[in-house]
Amino acid sequence: MKAFIFAAGLGTRLKPYTDTMPKALVPINGKPMLWHQVQRLKSAGVDSLVINVHHFADQIVAYVRSEGNFGMQVQFSDERDCLLDTGGGLLHARSLLEEEGEPFLIHNVDIFSNLDLAAFIADGLGADTFAKLLVSYRDSSRKLLFDADMQLCGWKNLKTGDLRGPVADTPGTSGSKNASALNELAFGGVHLVSPSIFKLIDSLNAQQESAGKEATFTGCFGIMDFYLAACRSNRIGAYIQPGLKLLDAGKSDALHKVLEFV
Repeated sequence: MKAFIFAAGLGTRLKPYTDTMPKALVPINGKPMLWHQVQRLKSAGVDSLVINVHHFADQIVAYVRSEGNFGMQVQFSDERDCLLDTGGGLLHARSLLEEEGEPFLIHNVDIFSNLDLAAFIADGLGADTFAKLLVSYRDSSRKLLFDADMQLCGWKNLKTGDLRGPVADTPGTSGSKNASALNELAFGGVHLVSPSIFKLIDSLNAQQESAGKEATFTGCFGIMDFYLAACRSNRIGAYIQPGLKLLDAGKSDALHKVLEFV
């Protein structure tokens, strides 16, 4: 099983730590954030890693090598020339993730939880589903919207009421949904993805270009932007673990709370 760890970010919310080190190496209970994530992934059966790097990239590479690659196969997706956001970062790592033709896990380096990763992986992808997202009913000002079949169909900003995805389509069109009847769930920073995602990105870009528009999903772009476009005609499922506890450790005032998860 292969996992892709998003570790390229600037970590601006973790200043002053990230003035001299990448977010992935910020220590938690005496060990770098990345070390804790790798241990959880290994215990869930992951034996191969791809890690994207940008901010203090050399430090991450040197650390992983000093740990003997954690006894795993580790490859790096180098974004030192340009930070590509989550979607662009995934696309940049295409050659490292698509080759085996098997689903792979995506995990943010700064997301800590009590998720049973082995169960999440074993649950797999449903028929014709190219991605499965960890979600929960926790408080968040931004929610993903899922229909009665728990398929992604939109996004909502609860503070402004802004909608994106099929729910924002004109009522009566094929993609439109009644937003008030949908399940509002917060994304948990963990995905299981089919390698077919890359062909879907190609397909959506080709559709845009054939319509005389500039391709959106190239260079720097967010993966959620792609999901919200792709879910109009492709299945993206939800995974809910009862009793899920989750913490975004990407900000300094949350670091002490991470001890609950390590």
